[in-house]
Amino acid sequence: MDTGFRVKCAKGKERWRVLGPDNGGHALLRPGTANAILTELMKTPTKLIASGRPHARPAHPVNPPVERASTILFPTYDDYVEGKRRISYGRLGTSTHRALEEAVSVLEGGVETRLAPSGLQAVISAILAFVSAGDEALITDGAYDPTRKFADRFLARFGVKVVYYDPLIGAGISELITPQTKVILAESPSSLTFETQDLPAITAAARERDVKVVVDNTWAAGVYFRPIAHGADVSVQAGTKYLAGHSDCLVGSITAADERSARAVFRSLLQIGSNVSADDAALALRGARTLAVRMPVHEQNGLKLAKWLGKRSEVARVLHPSIKSTPGHAAWKRDFSGSSGLFGVVLKPTPLPALKAFFNSLRLFGMGFSWGGFESLCIHVEPEANRTATEWREEGPTLRFHAGLEDIGDLVADLERAFEAMALASRDV
Repeated sequence: MDTGFRVKCAKGKERWRVLGPDNGGHALLRPGTANAILTELMKTPTKLIASGRPHARPAHPVNPPVERASTILFPTYDDYVEGKRRISYGRLGTSTHRALEEAVSVLEGGVETRLAPSGLQAVISAILAFVSAGDEALITDGAYDPTRKFADRFLARFGVKVVYYDPLIGAGISELITPQTKVILAESPSSLTFETQDLPAITAAARERDVKVVVDNTWAAGVYFRPIAHGADVSVQAGTKYLAGHSDCLVGSITAADERSARAVFRSLLQIGSNVSADDAALALRGARTLAVRMPVHEQNGLKLAKWLGKRSEVARVLHPSIKSTPGHAAWKRDFSGSSGLFGVVLKPTPLPALKAFFNSLRLFGMGFSWGGFESLCIHVEPEANRTATEWREEGPTLRFHAGLEDIGDLVADLERAFEAMALASRDV
């Protein structure tokens, strides 16, 4: 029996159908749909508050319960048959996972989201969903380093050819597409160097040749950019970062633009045996509730730090998509509605002892991998080690900054002390 209800949009056309509650009390979204009210009428902050909530029972908690389970029991045979289409086994997720998936689908504007145990696993699963032995994959030269290692060390072993492309290639990517090309992996802006890609041009070229486009959207977190709206087939996030926002869980998300892509992604995750703990899903969902109010603080702190650093005599170049001199700025200005707190800085040639003094003098900026939490971070990175289609020619060291939620004056003071220590160490070299 159809227990769902229908929602009419402003023009009176029935566009979405929301199913009745699952056994966890959530309103399940039919695969390939999204809640019309959330999608059409609400702004992003409201969507993230209203989605993935246990709103179907007469009395219910504000937050969905954390359901930890391996075995799911069904009271009748009919429930067992129906349940296999929704929640059937702990590895496939519980209502806790469905709640987070619903929230991310609404955020990204996709038809279905599946979870992975990390951002890297999300990228890997999305690629594997569309390639087989003998196929080719085009991957941006500015991709996340572990993604590149997966491509070079894993895909190659199983007969998948990988070709890296210039992040600024735009429509020129059509020249690299062959009959064997099945997927393009874009990351915009690029990891470490922050070039913004012309995604509409790339997706247009891919669509003409029936090639899938997967986009790593972690930097903008779905708040400032939605790849699916610009033609991507799949949008991936490392929810570990901004989505969860507190540096205390690992999770990835894969959001599909259509049911065909969604089925391919689900099969990929199913075959790999991927699983996310209910606790990590709950932590990520809790973080998602405040994502839209956290991101503007990351953005403003990042912009202020980037401008301040750009005036320092020690700095050769700032790599921030909002700065005109950063490659791909025009595409960022056209397609993005804002920026996150992650950016890069190229220092002028600096002796290693002075660089060490800089880092060792930081008190608020931590040195650690990942980013997207409430804390500010700064690490030394080496883009030159991860380029084959392009060349990184900067003479000085490259630093990657993440602007957290601290007071901007305190962050600037921390950097001033570090630069002073760097100057003193330089005199002693």
